[in-house]
Amino acid sequence: MGSADGPTADEPDGGSRKTRDTAVSERRFRFLVAGYAVSSYGTFLNMVALNLFVYETTGRALAMGLFMAVRLASGFVAGLVVGGLLARFSAKSIMLWANVAQGGVMLLLILAPDSLVTGALMAVSVVIGACGTLFMVALRSSIPEMVGEDRRAWANSLSITGRSMAMVAGFASAGVVVSLVGYTAAFLLDMATFVICAVTVALLPIAGGKGAGSEAGTSGAQKGEKEAKSGPRWRPVAFLALAAAPGLGLMVALRGVDAFGSSSHNAALPIYSTSLDASNPAVFVSAFWCVWALGNIGAQQVIQRYTQRTGKTVGALGFGYGTVVMSAAFIAAFAGFPLAVTAVIALIAGAADGLTEVAYTSHLQTLPATLRGHAFGLSATFENLGFGVGMILVAAALDRFSPLAVVGWSHGAAIAVAVVFLLRVAALRRAEPAGPMGRAGGAGRAGLRKEEAVEGRPDRGDRDGAEVSRG
Repeated sequence: MGSADGPTADEPDGGSRKTRDTAVSERRFRFLVAGYAVSSYGTFLNMVALNLFVYETTGRALAMGLFMAVRLASGFVAGLVVGGLLARFSAKSIMLWANVAQGGVMLLLILAPDSLVTGALMAVSVVIGACGTLFMVALRSSIPEMVGEDRRAWANSLSITGRSMAMVAGFASAGVVVSLVGYTAAFLLDMATFVICAVTVALLPIAGGKGAGSEAGTSGAQKGEKEAKSGPRWRPVAFLALAAAPGLGLMVALRGVDAFGSSSHNAALPIYSTSLDASNPAVFVSAFWCVWALGNIGAQQVIQRYTQRTGKTVGALGFGYGTVVMSAAFIAAFAGFPLAVTAVIALIAGAADGLTEVAYTSHLQTLPATLRGHAFGLSATFENLGFGVGMILVAAALDRFSPLAVVGWSHGAAIAVAVVFLLRVAALRRAEPAGPMGRAGGAGRAGLRKEEAVEGRPDRGDRDGAEVSRG
């Protein structure tokens, strides 16, 4: 006889219900990713269109740099406060209003008279920078609640695939859209993408945020929840998130250094491309990013099949090794190899970038829900800081040194920190006692006991903190 609560997971009806629930949640998440990809297309479209518009409006390259600096600074600040916002508001409301605000500020720019265009551009840079970070952190930190803890790697891979495809489409079409229909039409298209994403978010039931999962924790999680809900204490909670597992702070730091390296190849690619073909430098840049995106998307397909077949995530080691391979590939891309070889290098760089993205995001999602938003927020802050500082230093260095030298130094720093991180992970694995009891103890040392963690249960082969699956 079944219990009053209905079939259990061991009964056929219970298993069927779980399968149906999983299918429904995955279908909803696919719709959300579709809306996210559309808005990402708008984001990458306006990165090109807005920079061109700023330069045409002001006639000064310095204005483009200021526009980008304000955008990055807004993302930096948003990363610091988003953890507190997620403790007070639902992830759905944050994602919804982030898109509404971006669509609204684009409308403001379209309607602004000539005398107020400069002010409207600054408003756009602030809102786009801040809301982009708010949406990204809310989405990533809530994925375990949306699709289930055992499907987070699949969900991360799917969202990254959507963003990569949107990046290629946005960058490839920006010049065509602006030249054929003009800036106003481009901004209207951009606004429409944010409206579509907002409607998608509004129509879907989205879990996460507002202290999600706070009831299922021990004293450590309860402490994090209390601190997360007290406004003046958000900073300690954010750094508590980094201290929750061995090596996690170093992992976030490596992400920031990696962003510093990314600024170098982003700034150096147009210069290197001009040296290859001064008459049409955009060809190499476009081709490079298209091949990079193909590698990224291909890596996501492999990761999805790997996690589906084995039930394991790529782990922290995947993040460390992926960072080394990615940085080395970007350095090699500027070494003057034949175009066919450079295409292979770009493919490898994209695949490694996709691997690190999934590994890193999945790893931070092993934190309890009360700390997860703060960790992702701090991560976004480190990434914006690394990229922003990198753009300033790299721009100055490129005036005196070759693109290969500048990219080599910048990504070389990422490789050095990645090696330190890998040594740290290896040391933790050597220190972990063998056997099931030792593995359970390792999870406890990471500060996320089995009943606390949203995922990372040792009995499933997934590890918390700096520990990794042995698959």
